[in-house]
Amino acid sequence: MTEILEAEPAVAAHLFGERIDVARAYARNLADQGEERGLIGPLELPRLWSRHILNCAIVAPLLRPGLVGDVGSGAGLPGLVLAIARPDVSFVLIEPMERRVAWLTEQVTALGLVNTTVTRARAEDVRLPQRLDQVTARAVSAFRTLIPLTAPLLRSGGELVLMKGAGAQGEIEAAAKAIRKYHLGNVEVITLGEGVLPDVTRVIRATVD
Repeated sequence: MTEILEAEPAVAAHLFGERIDVARAYARNLADQGEERGLIGPLELPRLWSRHILNCAIVAPLLRPGLVGDVGSGAGLPGLVLAIARPDVSFVLIEPMERRVAWLTEQVTALGLVNTTVTRARAEDVRLPQRLDQVTARAVSAFRTLIPLTAPLLRSGGELVLMKGAGAQGEIEAAAKAIRKYHLGNVEVITLGEGVLPDVTRVIRATVD
């Protein structure tokens, strides 16, 4: 399986800094077990670093020290990647599927991510001991659908940092009603990785007032 894993791009060491060895271990684990455990498809291995891991790592500077929830963590994209890149931030990975929860829990232990916990729940059902400072998600749902799932998890002044595709601005326009209902402000699209990664990463960022 690992013979077709994409070679580590040079920019990876820059994005992860002293955490690059942990990122490499995660990449190996995901390459070795990801397809077998239904976490990634076989076509993803030749682009695992550039399309997935680095695509998530580029978001790390948008996070701030505090408690960040990752909704629908799946294979750990972006939750595990961000937890590796930002050891100064606490993470709770929220995932409903048992087999994915098992994988995430194993990786938290194997990678020594003392800043990370895993909770098995759907976003709309999760009960956390405290409100979150930020919420991330990647490839989970349309923005208008994500808002009622994620905004209630945030404290006042908390922030959504949601990874999106090329249609991010259109998703904001389609979510006007939910944006008003859940009192979101400063809603914007941020484009990351231009000139650094083969494909840019788009993030919808918004604050809960």
